[in-house]
Amino acid sequence: GQFLGRSVAGSARTLEEVLASDPQASQALFRLARASERGQPAAEIFRLMARSGGEAAANWYRLSVKPWGNSAATTGRGALSVWHLRDITVERRDATQQSSVLATTLALYDSMPVGLLAIDDGGAIEHLNATLREWLAMPAAMRARPLRLADLITADSAELVRALVRQRPGQAQPIDVDLQGANGTTLPARLLVIERAAGDTKSSGFVAAVLKRTIEPSTLANLKTSGARFSRLFETAPFGIAMIGADGRITSANNAFSRLLLASGKVEGMAAISLLGKEAVGGLRAPIEIALAAAIAQKSSIAPVEVTVGESGEFTRRVVMSALGPAASTTDAAVLYVMDATEQKTLEVNFAQSQKMEAVGKLAGGIAHDFNNVLTAIIGFSDLLLQTHRPSDAAYKNIMAIKSSANRAAGMVSQLLAFSRRQTLQPEILALGETLGDLSVLLNRLLGEKIDLKIHQGRDLWYVKADRSQLSQVVINLAVNARDAMVDGGTLKISTRNLTERESQKLDQPGFVVGEYVVIDVEDTGHGMKPEVMAKIFEPFFTTKGVGKGTGLGLSTVYGIVKQTGGFVFPESGPNGTTFRVYLPRYHADNIDEIIHQKAVKKERPIDLTGTGCVLLVEDEDAVRGFAVEALRRQGYEVLQACSGAEALEVLAETTKTIDLVVSDVIMPEMDGPTLLKELRRDQPELKFIFMSGYPDDAFKNTLDPNTEFAFLQKPFSLMQLATKVKEQLGR
Repeated sequence: GQFLGRSVAGSARTLEEVLASDPQASQALFRLARASERGQPAAEIFRLMARSGGEAAANWYRLSVKPWGNSAATTGRGALSVWHLRDITVERRDATQQSSVLATTLALYDSMPVGLLAIDDGGAIEHLNATLREWLAMPAAMRARPLRLADLITADSAELVRALVRQRPGQAQPIDVDLQGANGTTLPARLLVIERAAGDTKSSGFVAAVLKRTIEPSTLANLKTSGARFSRLFETAPFGIAMIGADGRITSANNAFSRLLLASGKVEGMAAISLLGKEAVGGLRAPIEIALAAAIAQKSSIAPVEVTVGESGEFTRRVVMSALGPAASTTDAAVLYVMDATEQKTLEVNFAQSQKMEAVGKLAGGIAHDFNNVLTAIIGFSDLLLQTHRPSDAAYKNIMAIKSSANRAAGMVSQLLAFSRRQTLQPEILALGETLGDLSVLLNRLLGEKIDLKIHQGRDLWYVKADRSQLSQVVINLAVNARDAMVDGGTLKISTRNLTERESQKLDQPGFVVGEYVVIDVEDTGHGMKPEVMAKIFEPFFTTKGVGKGTGLGLSTVYGIVKQTGGFVFPESGPNGTTFRVYLPRYHADNIDEIIHQKAVKKERPIDLTGTGCVLLVEDEDAVRGFAVEALRRQGYEVLQACSGAEALEVLAETTKTIDLVVSDVIMPEMDGPTLLKELRRDQPELKFIFMSGYPDDAFKNTLDPNTEFAFLQKPFSLMQLATKVKEQLGR
């Protein structure tokens, strides 16, 4: 009431009447009224001019509104609101005075002859005075991101500052650091740092005074007396050290520097760039020249550079450059540190190569899956056409050519799956001596008369567990590759031996796992391979042979099969030939019965492939589904079809027939094959199931219970393979 007063008529004035005379206040009232109508809380601060004793004075007010009770859910004229008005003139005046004092204080700090900075507990710089900005050539304008302590000193120095301050809270700590200026220069400085405590006694960062650091005469004297000790450390350091003058020449260097850069004779007086290498790329100065010039110019934060030395650049050295600063002697401007990085570089290259091989493998596996669907349709419809043509028909030869080409393409796709380690393996316990003995006749025929094949079997070879046919493919591919490298004839030696765990520890091969292995060595006397060829031999479609003489999938297949078996393959090549060493992990059989009875009794392939029963065929590829449906109907089966798992459930719900067998693709839209199996087995636990897929069965086994029974048919498959698999499952 005191604020509103009364009108001439004696009634209490409204807020609109009181605030109407001031545009700012009336606009604030309008905004608050709108918020009140919407049922939203709001507040405004405004100023009103008042006269007291003939003088005008400005009073500040805070006016707020908020809904009353449950009125927050109601808007419009029926809503109730609480209005609150408070005079904040005194508070406003005190805040203005404090801001004025702060501005005066900051201006004083800026004019002080020492640098000042305040850092919060997270390392962000809250304040940097003008003196320090001038020393570091930093503009006063706002940066793209907040300035941090790590922008002024190295990350290690920043962590050291924080650690020292926390160890001695409340005490000023002197710390010598090199500050990094905006223009790349270095400022030797001493920080006087003290922790800044927050109101709850927790640390809220620290403040620091910054003084320019100079070397006292007494310090120089101490340095001279410790010269002998420094000289000893300089010469015995395990890495190379060299002092560089302003002209870029080496003033002094230790023995490790000359050894690491393979320099002969005295290096003092030589231009540093002549030892480190000087090559222009694209018309620009080499990185080593730029880094060296920056160090001599006293720049900071110079990134390390790598150089290669040796006749063929077989050694890698990492060079770190650092400016010596204004306090350095007149002869020395920078220092170089040289470290051996050959092993690290080799590991980086090998890791990058393995990552590339993995990526190519995934791509190859995906392509192979799509091609398998296409090839299944081509091979299948070729079989259907061959059933309606006699060998004497004119079209029979053309159909056979189509099927033969499709089978050849299927072989290439199988090799891609082997490389990507996505093929279906049927591992069994093998004695390598027997396996190679069975292959000797085939190998002699493949190698021809010019190649002398020698097979040497190690004694008491351990057992391995691998897919017999795939392991035979590994040996055949390596033998054929060796044959092509010996155009004028030669000798191919295949030998086997056991490798103990202790012996495996001596192998220096990237990624190799120590253990017990059976080794197959395939050694030829060919022309060998160059290093650039060796780096690519396992990549699919890479070949050094002429057009039409190779697919480039032989060695990539070897790589994939060995890797999927859990082994390793490493090549060694020289001018007198190449050796591929295949390491297969030893298999420990539980007992002799496991070896004797490892092979389950296989059902004989039925001669008559016709049968009876109702088969539900589920496949999303129209061409594959069309071939499979027609093929099964020709064999005498009644076939229902669906293009997805969801549609298969609908077909079963509408039919009155009893389903004897489900033949389903694995990857389908809406509902995949494994999910369909779970749904159908819920009501029919004994229902027989055949999965068909371009991927191996390992790709989806983990989505099913380990005890789930099902048969698997790898795409691409022929009419006979499909009919045989169905006959085996139904048994009629």
